[in-house]
Amino acid sequence: MAVGAEPLPAARTALEIVNDPSSSLSPQERIQPQPYRIAIAANFTAEPVRASLAFWGRELDAGFEIVFAPYNQMVQTLLDPGSEFGRNRHGINVALVRYEELAQFDAPGDAALAALEAHARELAGALQEAASRGGAPLMVCLCASTPGFLAQPGAAASLERARASLALPGVHLVDDLELARLYPVDQPHDGEGDRIGHIPYSETYFAALGTAIARRAHSLFMPPYKVAAVDCDNTLWDGICGEDGPSGVTLDPPRRALHEFLLAQRDAGMLLALASKNNEQDVLDTFAAHPEFPLQLSHFAARRLHWGSKAESLASLAAELNAGLDTFIFIDDNPKECAEVAQGAPEALSLALPADAAEIPAFLSHIWAFDHRAITAEDQQRSALMAQSLEFGRAARQAASLAEFIASLNLRVDFQPLNPERLGRVAQLTQRTNQFNTTTIRRTETEIQALLATGHYRTFTAEVSDRFGEYGLVGVLIVRQSPGDMFVDSFLLSCRALGRGVEHRMLSALAEEALDNGIYTVSVAFRPSARNLPAQQFLESIPFGRKHEGRDETVYSFPVSELQALRWKAPALESSQAPAPAPRTAATRLFTGYARIAAGLRLPAQVLETIRRQAQAVLQASSGDQPDAPTSPIERQLAVIWTELLERPMTSASANFFDLGGHSLLAVLLLMRVKEAFAVELSVDDVYSGALTLSELARTIEARQLGALDPDEYQALLAEIEGLSDEEVRALLDQETPPNGS
Repeated sequence: MAVGAEPLPAARTALEIVNDPSSSLSPQERIQPQPYRIAIAANFTAEPVRASLAFWGRELDAGFEIVFAPYNQMVQTLLDPGSEFGRNRHGINVALVRYEELAQFDAPGDAALAALEAHARELAGALQEAASRGGAPLMVCLCASTPGFLAQPGAAASLERARASLALPGVHLVDDLELARLYPVDQPHDGEGDRIGHIPYSETYFAALGTAIARRAHSLFMPPYKVAAVDCDNTLWDGICGEDGPSGVTLDPPRRALHEFLLAQRDAGMLLALASKNNEQDVLDTFAAHPEFPLQLSHFAARRLHWGSKAESLASLAAELNAGLDTFIFIDDNPKECAEVAQGAPEALSLALPADAAEIPAFLSHIWAFDHRAITAEDQQRSALMAQSLEFGRAARQAASLAEFIASLNLRVDFQPLNPERLGRVAQLTQRTNQFNTTTIRRTETEIQALLATGHYRTFTAEVSDRFGEYGLVGVLIVRQSPGDMFVDSFLLSCRALGRGVEHRMLSALAEEALDNGIYTVSVAFRPSARNLPAQQFLESIPFGRKHEGRDETVYSFPVSELQALRWKAPALESSQAPAPAPRTAATRLFTGYARIAAGLRLPAQVLETIRRQAQAVLQASSGDQPDAPTSPIERQLAVIWTELLERPMTSASANFFDLGGHSLLAVLLLMRVKEAFAVELSVDDVYSGALTLSELARTIEARQLGALDPDEYQALLAEIEGLSDEEVRALLDQETPPNGS
């Protein structure tokens, strides 16, 4: 390819999409990268969820910025482009809905329920409107309803209809049933908090809520895992097939749950593989001897059954399946094997199952790496499509010539503008495609919608079939159109469609589209990554056009007149050549601590306890030799609570709650924490004082614990006791001691 003499401006970065004329960002916002923001709107006081979200931000090394919309203004927040939701450029918008709060429920009955359902429909319309505008992904949490509400005739059925109305395209719903299943809380409600501050839930429930939000946000933005490779003996079954014999192994309930879990992952689009140290025939005979197993050999896309290294087996599987090792999850019962895989194939995620097999189902359900953004039709067919791809590869290697083989494919490429119903699949391809991806820009559905809403972008898709079968939607072009140029900022093609000439057909079809619009140049941006060399090789192979080097990107420009005629040409083929190993890359995932979460942070109470331990550690690290440091047990326990609520170490007993950032809402939370920690109920007047210090609050609690004395009376009593001699104290004790010591 000839290299042009004149440079072009560097192609746009992922965040430069906001520089479209329709963008409302300030110049400073256009320059600075945006933090990961979790914006929350609720129809109750939701600020207590901040603690658990901040905790998960630290755990995931994500640095969440957590902001709240004005109290009980959910619909306004959804519809206002200038709201916290509308301004969110990088993160997730979360609507927290307590169903019974959607309308006044003072007089239960059919009319009240009808009003609730009308407001639920209004909320659904606002959610759809917000989702259609694009921006940050939108999540809705339908939170727990009180037993009192659900006891009303017709309330449960009304709630069920509300659940259905909130299951909307482009909206990520976590309803009360899913929340209770994943993160059960024995006592989710707090009647006193609801009464004094409209804080209807316990701290444990808020920990569950924050965990569910963080987990869904993580699934939306993490690079997806694509392959689950699993060991056999004592993992897929109980026993050792080479010693116990194929019929001697058993499938206990926990391992049956593993089978069913892996089948569900296969249905969601993951490929399954076997990677086990066994004689291959023993494993084949074991499956043959157990047709009752939910998992059968036909469910596995590939297998490596030998006595060699499992790390090398995974690398070999990655080459066969044309998938990166960083998309593999390896499951084994043996921690030593997992450690060896972690050392030999660090890109893969290694999971050692719990030693207590009964823990396996709960452990698996809390491995966040198995979560999926959405399941598309292509996901459900992925294993069958992979079988087609492997058959294609075998046939290609056996062909007399590659040119003859490609000519016999009967390739069909349906190139069309984006159908809105396929938006989820397009977003998924931007997230999953690595090898043929010219810029590796990852986008959500809402981000693609936002691009299209500017009027400057168009998206085209390619659905492919050949004599081996239907491959579905496998190609995407995201194009910025201007009067003189069609600029391709994302060119994606699933790896299972490579090697057929689909990419040539797609650019040729785009050239036809350009001509129809009076445009005579097509430009394609390329941004190198660790694995997108095939995309670069394709662009370099086009024998016409100009290449313009930028600082971070290269732009390839092609005249439409020649691009129209672009066709695949066969390279030299050695039919005996084995598949090239997948490129080995260093692990790039920011977070891999999934097993730790599943083992020790899967219960809301565990999350809450860890948050409090961290606050205790912060306090201890900051205490030093503070002259008026908290000394009594109550003061020290209060100091931990203040440290957590005020998000700063509380090392002084004379510290003033409100001077350090306390406010009315935190005062209500303080009352709730005091009741939980000390079994003492204080009033708002007891804490809502400009003179509230830690030592004063400790004295109030001590007084209430000793019989509801006034703090001044309590101090006077202490002074009186301190003034007594030892003989006087013994005399008083003798007076209080019943006869015979009973």
